[in-house]
Amino acid sequence: MEASFLSAVVLPTSLAIIMLGMGLSLLPEDFQRIKKYPKAVSAGLISQLVFLPIIGFIVATVVPMQPEIAMGLMIIALCPGGASSNIITFLAKGDVALSVTLTAFSSVITVLTIPLLGNLAYQHFIGTSGAIAIPIGKTILQIFLMTLFPIGLGMGLRQIFPEFALSLEKVTNRLAGALLAIIILLLTIREWQRIPDLIQQVGVGVVLLNTISMFTGFCISKLLKLNPAQQICITIEVGLQSGSLAIAITAGLLKNPEMAIPAAVYSLFMYLTGFIVICYGRKLAATNSL
Repeated sequence: MEASFLSAVVLPTSLAIIMLGMGLSLLPEDFQRIKKYPKAVSAGLISQLVFLPIIGFIVATVVPMQPEIAMGLMIIALCPGGASSNIITFLAKGDVALSVTLTAFSSVITVLTIPLLGNLAYQHFIGTSGAIAIPIGKTILQIFLMTLFPIGLGMGLRQIFPEFALSLEKVTNRLAGALLAIIILLLTIREWQRIPDLIQQVGVGVVLLNTISMFTGFCISKLLKLNPAQQICITIEVGLQSGSLAIAITAGLLKNPEMAIPAAVYSLFMYLTGFIVICYGRKLAATNSL
């Protein structure tokens, strides 16, 4: 499969399917939950949209790595929580309603923050000797078409054809997972000879970004005295980013497969920490039920 076909067709299509599946699971009420628990929603969004990029910038600056790898790590830190965060929150006995709300709001907000902050990150890590590789207006439009449009379409289908939407959601979720696995596999095959060196570079950064961000989300929610289910939810939302969107931006919009390596590695590693949180959350839920 040619690189141009992967970046121009497979990546955007895969992301659109993932976002369509997310939209099929959303209801208008999900965007109104901020009125019910504003403190929890605010804590989650601030942790994800403010603290996570700061953590990402510090890690990408302090840990020795190539500029393209550092930029790829920053893109992950700028992405919203993925659909996987909702599933893992459910398995960890976290607040699923809060998880869906945070994912929905962050998906909307990051349409603007990714191009703006990503452009600044590109200037810092890559340099300004050439043309800036992230045209803000074009990128906003492309991210809108890959994320908000399919989410809105999914929500519309859910309202008009609820039974069909529920059956379609199961199909899109399976298809999305398969496509993401194929994308990571193709990127791995393409960069196979350089993988050991790239993992050596990005491994430490990925581990630090994931673990520090999850710990930050947990501490903030603990400090604000949110209930255990909300603490679990925010920990997961801040730590599990949309690897598919990060890959679509780096390998697709920026046409730089090397920048996509951190997203591919992160997409795998975050499930390990996600599994740990699942074990902790279920144990906590069992203890509190006694």
